[in-house]
Amino acid sequence: MIDTVVPAGEPWMGIVRRGEAFRIVDLEGNQAVDTLFYNAADTHEHYSAQNTIQAQGRIYLTTGSVLLSNRGRPMLRIEDDTCGRHDTLGGACSAESNTVRYALEKRHMHSCRDSFLLALAQFDQGMSKRDLPSNINFFMNVPVTPAGKLTFADGVSAAGRYVEMRAEMDVIVLISNCPQLNNPCNAYNPTPVRVMVWGPD
Repeated sequence: MIDTVVPAGEPWMGIVRRGEAFRIVDLEGNQAVDTLFYNAADTHEHYSAQNTIQAQGRIYLTTGSVLLSNRGRPMLRIEDDTCGRHDTLGGACSAESNTVRYALEKRHMHSCRDSFLLALAQFDQGMSKRDLPSNINFFMNVPVTPAGKLTFADGVSAAGRYVEMRAEMDVIVLISNCPQLNNPCNAYNPTPVRVMVWGPD
């Protein structure tokens, strides 16, 4: 069993075995949790936003959504969701996106991509920035305009809300508890989240 608090702006990496439940709790509300999943036996197989969106026919994740890999296989299934909407399109903030979206002086602010790379370096399994596909942003609100543009809006989560998944294979979970200070995805105030893993019922 795993039950840990991930501080604001920090990464977390762990393994969830097939059949285990995996829950992320938004402790204070409106915190964006950038998340990636990899097949624990073969990290070349990873979460695919494209396959997941195509299979479910919608761009937001919630109860019943099946997260598919780049090989089209189920990785996890969302079984319980008290938030109701999670982003698949916004991606992870980075030095480059902070510069383009906000200002040149924002380039060196800590970002989710930095957190992902720090965690991969500590994991030390030969993974690098080439192993970072498009991620899920749990609890993040990224509406799509009629013109097809993405907008970063106030979050739709609240303190204590959670998303719970069941693993369909052994997966490595890579989280960046977003440090973003420039858009309202986490109310301009990054906060901690709780990560829980427990065995099958």
